Amino acid sequence: MSKDDQLVSLSGAPIFRYTDGEKEWEAPDGEECIEEISDHIERHIGDVSSVFHELISDTVHIDVHHVKPTRERPFHTLVTSGMSDRQMNVPEGVNATRYMELMVTLPEGWRIDDESFRDEIWYWPVRQLKFLARFPHKFETWLGWGHTIPNGDPAEPFSENTDLSGVIILPSVNVTEEFRSLEINKEKVIEFYSVVPLYDEEMNLKLRKGTDSLLDRFDKYAISDLIEIDRRNIAKKRFGIF
Repeated sequence: MSKDDQLVSLSGAPIFRYTDGEKEWEAPDGEECIEEISDHIERHIGDVSSVFHELISDTVHIDVHHVKPTRERPFHTLVTSGMSDRQMNVPEGVNATRYMELMVTLPEGWRIDDESFRDEIWYWPVRQLKFLARFPHKFETWLGWGHTIPNGDPAEPFSENTDLSGVIILPSVNVTEEFRSLEINKEKVIEFYSVVPLYDEEMNLKLRKGTDSLLDRFDKYAISDLIEIDRRNIAKKRFGIF
């Protein structure tokens, strides 16, 4: 699609539809920064209790590091490594990170084990981490602050027990500022962003009015990046009002 043909939302943000252009399968180069990322997680979040390794990888090898809940942090934290092995295709002139890793924050009662992951109601956050971490490299594009990605076209719920059907990429409010970036060398700084699930109405609100409007409502109703499968839909009218 040429620049002149680029679709834009009502808020003025560009809209990309990835219906084709996916690169063919390609063997990954390896895991360039897994040790540095693991050390970074343990330094700023907590002990990595386990790592979910990929057996077969396409383009980049994505591992998911798991930090269990503690009294100080009563939720699970999952963080990728491997997405940052390759530079994202950020447009020229755009001030955005070229190297990214992703994370999700899950309630203390979320089941994190191989047996439970056979059921999509527990596995879908991991599936999204892996899909999104590979996404910019498969389509030669990029992810950045405020980008939204629906779960299919049209968007479908992630699992049978929730109506959440898309995500927005944002900094996590459940980590320290120091965790959000990791300098590998002068040429490579990895930034860590959270995958925050959205309802279809919330994605539409963001497209109509922009990310700031969505985040204002998040603040109003104290919505964070902690995943709650039945949280309030802040873009859906109730009894004629929001």
